[in-house]
Amino acid sequence: MTARFTTLTGRGVLLLANDVDTDQIVPARFLKVTDKAGLGDALFCDFKNSYGADFPLDRPAAVGAEVLVVGKNFGCGSSREHAPWALVAAGFRAVVAPSFADIFRDNALKNGLLPVALADADHAALVAALTADPRIALTIDLATEQLTVGAPSSLRASFTVDPFARRCLLEGIDELGYLLSHLAQIEAHERAQEPRA
Repeated sequence: MTARFTTLTGRGVLLLANDVDTDQIVPARFLKVTDKAGLGDALFCDFKNSYGADFPLDRPAAVGAEVLVVGKNFGCGSSREHAPWALVAAGFRAVVAPSFADIFRDNALKNGLLPVALADADHAALVAALTADPRIALTIDLATEQLTVGAPSSLRASFTVDPFARRCLLEGIDELGYLLSHLAQIEAHERAQEPRA
């Protein structure tokens, strides 16, 4: 089972670096764990040192933000599933970028973290809105695949999510949960395949 994602209204935080890889999201030394407990504390722990003194996630306006707005090619590098685990453990439900690394996007979707890829112009408008007012409300509606930003920007942007992953998130199930929801049909099919005496 995974957390159901239907509509999220919350605040966003900007981390506008491009090509942030999974080792920057969660360093390799944290990959020994087999559950998500405590991984939120490891999120960007080395990256913030290289970023500088004013790391965006350490600012007061970032406290409680559920949407991380990042640059291009987010989640590149190795395929570690711990990267979306750490983001979810830190309280993020969605990441918005112009583009994502494929494996990161797939791992995020399987762990209840929604990767929202926006067109460059829509992403730039979102960045401008959050720069002008870091506390502005963002709404992400997975059913309609729309991201909206409140006044004064009144931005409305479309995005797409793989239909199967979208269904799983809307229903709060993972791939196994989806299969189990069809157990009666699977068993009936198996019985129909049995050789007749």
